Parts: sequence; C-alpha cells; structure tokens
Amino acid sequence: MYKQSMATRVLLLLALVAWPSANAAGTASTLLPVSAMRAGAIAAAPVANAAFAPGAGSTPAPAFSGVLSIPQSPLATLPALIKPLQDGRDARLFPGVTLEFFTLGDILVPMQRGEMVRETAPGKVQSYWRVIPQFGRVWHEQADGRWSRAAFAIMLVNDTENHAHQGLATFLYREGQVSQLKFQFIQQTAPYLLDQHFVAWGSAPMTLAAGDAGVLTARRTAAQQELAARLPARPWAELVKSLPPGTLDGFGGPVYPKWRVVGALVRNGTLYYQEAQTPYGPYPYPLEMRFGVRSITKSVGLPLSLLRLAQVYGPWVLTLKIGDYVPGLDPKWSRVRLMDAANMATGFGGVGTFKTYPNDNQDGYLDNDYDGWYIAPSQSDKIAHINRHLRPYPWDPGTVMRYRDQDFFLAGAALESFLKSMRGPKADLWDMLRAEVFEPIGIYHAPAVRTREPDGRDGLVWFSAGYYPTLDDLAKIALLYQRQGAHDGKQILNKQLTTEVFAAHDALQKDSDFSVTRVAPETAAPDAPFYRMGIHFIPYVGSASKRLYRLPRMSGFGENEVTLFPNGIVSITTAKVGSLPPGEQGKSKDKDETLRAVDRLAPF
Repeated sequence: MYKQSMATRVLLLLALVAWPSANAAGTASTLLPVSAMRAGAIAAAPVANAAFAPGAGSTPAPAFSGVLSIPQSPLATLPALIKPLQDGRDARLFPGVTLEFFTLGDILVPMQRGEMVRETAPGKVQSYWRVIPQFGRVWHEQADGRWSRAAFAIMLVNDTENHAHQGLATFLYREGQVSQLKFQFIQQTAPYLLDQHFVAWGSAPMTLAAGDAGVLTARRTAAQQELAARLPARPWAELVKSLPPGTLDGFGGPVYPKWRVVGALVRNGTLYYQEAQTPYGPYPYPLEMRFGVRSITKSVGLPLSLLRLAQVYGPWVLTLKIGDYVPGLDPKWSRVRLMDAANMATGFGGVGTFKTYPNDNQDGYLDNDYDGWYIAPSQSDKIAHINRHLRPYPWDPGTVMRYRDQDFFLAGAALESFLKSMRGPKADLWDMLRAEVFEPIGIYHAPAVRTREPDGRDGLVWFSAGYYPTLDDLAKIALLYQRQGAHDGKQILNKQLTTEVFAAHDALQKDSDFSVTRVAPETAAPDAPFYRMGIHFIPYVGSASKRLYRLPRMSGFGENEVTLFPNGIVSITTAKVGSLPPGEQGKSKDKDETLRAVDRLAPF
C-alpha cells in the first residue's frame, strides 16, 4: 500500500493551490452564496476566481464521491462570438458530459482527469467542445450551513484544433444532493478557427449517482502516487525574493504581460511558477492548467517516438521511408525518410517559390487550402487532401527545410504503421509513448487531438499539433532531453541520438539549401537559424563564457516556448499571441529578454 508522508502531503497542497487563503476579492460564500449556487440563471458576468478555492475561515469538508451527469448548457461569452458554428457544432454550448469525482483528504479528484472528455449527451446541436477536468479542492464555509463546496480546474478544448480555455467549476454538495454546476473560462492560449479572445461562463443542473465504492481505495492510491510524482514546485515570488533585485526582470518577454498566460522555470529540479493572472484575479490552480501548445507538439510526439523506438529497435528506425508505410502517396515519398519529415525537409509542398538560396522556410506554408487540410476530420481525409494539394519540389529530401505541418502528420502515420508491423494491429504510437516514455518520467496523462474517424472513434494523433500539457509535463519532457534521454538511471531514449539532436548535430540551416552548401552550426554565421527533429536552435552568446550557444527550443503558435539552457535551467512561457484585436501588439522586438533573465540567474 502506498503511504503518504506528511512532507509529501504538504507538497501536494502547495502543488494544488498557489494562492493565499485570505483573498481581498472575498470568499466563495460571499461571491457565490448558496442561493446563487442553487439557481439556474446564468450570471451577468464571471465572478472573482476567489469563488473557486478555499478562503479565509474555511474548514474541512466531508468526503465526497459520486458520478455527476451534466447536461449540455448555454455558454455566455464576452465578447459575443462572431463565428460560433464550426462544422455544424456550436461553441456557445457547454458539452453534455458525465464526470466522476472522489476526495483524497481535501483534494477533489476527477476520475477522468487529464482526459479529453467528449460530449455524450448532446442537444439538437452538438457542442464544439470537449473538457479536461483536473484536480481541485473541497471545503466548508460557515455561511453555507449544511452544504459543503467543491471546485476543480477544467479546460475547454476541442478535437479540431489545439487551443485551450483555462477554466474553473464549482458545486455544493450534502447528503445525496448537489447544486448547479457553476463554471467560467477566463484565460486561454491562442485561438485559430474561432479567431477571437474571449471569456465564457455558465450554469448547469446536475444529477448525482453513486460511484463504485469498491474501487475507491485503489483510485485514491493511484491519485496519491500521481501527485507525489510531480516535480517539487514553488511559487515564483519565493525565487525572486532569494535573488538580487532585477535578476529575473524581463522573464516572459518579448511577449507583453497582457498576452501571457503563465511562465515557469526549472532550476535544480524544482519548478518555479508565476502567478497566473486573468481578468478575474489569479487562477487558483496554476499547476492544473493545461495549454494548447500547438507546434510544441512537433518537439514532443515525433522526436520522443523516434528516439524511443531507436532505443528499442535501433537507430535505423529514423531511416524508414514514409512511402513504404503510407500507401497511395506520390512515388517521391518512398525516398523520404522519417528523419527528413522530422526535419521538415521532405521536398514536398509544391506551392510558393522554388527559390532556396537563400531559403524562406515559411514559403507557401499556409497556401493551397491549408485550412481544408487542417479541418479534414479523418486520417484518410487528411492524406487525400495532401495528395490533391501538395506536389514534389525539384530538390532532394533532406536538403531544404520548408515548414509543413503535413510532414509531421505523415511521419506519425508512417511510424504508427511501422509500430503495428512490429507489435500487431492494435499498437498505437501515442499509447506507446504514454506507457514507455511519459509514465516512466511521471506523466500519467497526455491528452492530444486525434483524427475523427467515420465510425465515431478517435484515430491518429496529429503529431503536428494537438498536445495539451501542464507546466509539470513540459518540465519533465525538457529534463528528459537535457539528461540525454535517461531518467532515474534508466535509458529511455537512445542516448547517442538524443545527445546529437540537442547539440544541433546535422541540424538544417533554415535559410539555406544543403544541396548547394552544407554548413555545420559551429561554423555558420552567428545569427544563422537551425532546426532538427522538431527543435529550433536559438543563437545566444553567454555572458560568462562569451561563447555562442545554439539553445534548443520547442516553439508553438501563440508564443508558447520551452527553452533548454547549458546551465541546466529550463524556461517555459505560455502565451496567446494570435488573432489579436486590431491595433494590438503582442510582443516587443527584444527577442532575448527571457534568455538574458536566465543568463543573469545562472551565467553561462
């Protein structure tokens, strides 16, 4: 039986709530009194986030367990949505879902935590959304009488793209009864199809049913183990207080504070996280936030899969040809290696210019009906769109980088087909990652967008985008890369290849044509941009060594970035710079603000 020490218990509480219990905004019972919680009306606006966490004077609550059936309910939004209907589904509807909860002390545990829960009880029109529930809290306030309160973090996500709305939900409970569910979504990563920044809120009636009491002990043990596996986490303010004034000034830049979501860094194995500001006050559960990180997925799914399978089967896996595993493609795909696709150097695209020296790696990226490919629901639909719209360029694979999401998607399809050939028809590439990479490093949930197949099932993970990680998840993946693919003495990824990738060995110069001239990063111009296997390499001269480094960075639309430093530090910044209102600027031209802050913290 897993036993939880008092020290671990304290760490869990710190990891769940990074917010002082006394809050100027008021307590939950004043912001959302019992009368409001039991009423079905949608409020005129969201309330202060203080309503979703224990406040001053709160006391322990009775244990809770049960299954909540939540019907589809209207979402109010501010501003009103201009394009609420996407593929016939309505973004103004909270999805009809069933969620099961139990308590672990004062921690509220969703059984479906970390899962993209699909709508199972739609109305006449389907909701555009799925939800990802996360850990929360239970407590009692004197003003609530016999009622106790429960609140949890919840993300509003969807299965067509990769942005997330970070939200909160709360309900009252007592013997066999629950109130309405009150929810609000008050922060987000960058939008694309909906093309707006907005907040949303609403209320839904619920019915309560008993859960399976026979499995509660095992579920509580699993939740304890999961929480205990998180990195030690401390508020940003503690780190700042321990340093000379100004050391971390500029961290999070060049993005302006208004367009940031939350930032963090890992130092000496501890995750230091910033306060997550929203229009309604600090978000009370910052380590429960999941983010739509877009192309950071390119730095996670395919590289981890290739490096893991290279460890299991051998480095030759990287040389497998896409055309040998995905039938019906242009014959040139039979010359394109998986490593070429991971370098976005397949020699495909067929749009934009043929000018490669100097090369514009974004040339033609969103041309030729990109959105048609993006919203194509199934794996076969996406591949058919590629066949119709992308044509071979005249250059060889592996020589010119052209940014194409389709390269990563096809590589994922090919690698999954290879895995099935080795392990049987039920093998799933993302499930392999979860079992053989994520769980061994303490990541127990890895929600990601998959294709929507005609029979209603979820298909292939996109691999070009779609991952919804937490700060803890991103930190652990970065540390695995920094440690050359090893964790707790076990080599999970191929050590030699991991070392080479993150040293930029054989990286492609983004603005060059390697069929004309091949330049190594160590001999290239100082500002030359490089890329390999989903990793961007950022030039920076260390203040202590005066040496030019090419810092490995995972980067995704909206200015989401994870950067690995030679001093062992990892920086994480999440933001929402995308589809900004007219006249707004999301960032300054000082691209090295965060790099300088980390350099001041531990000069390299």
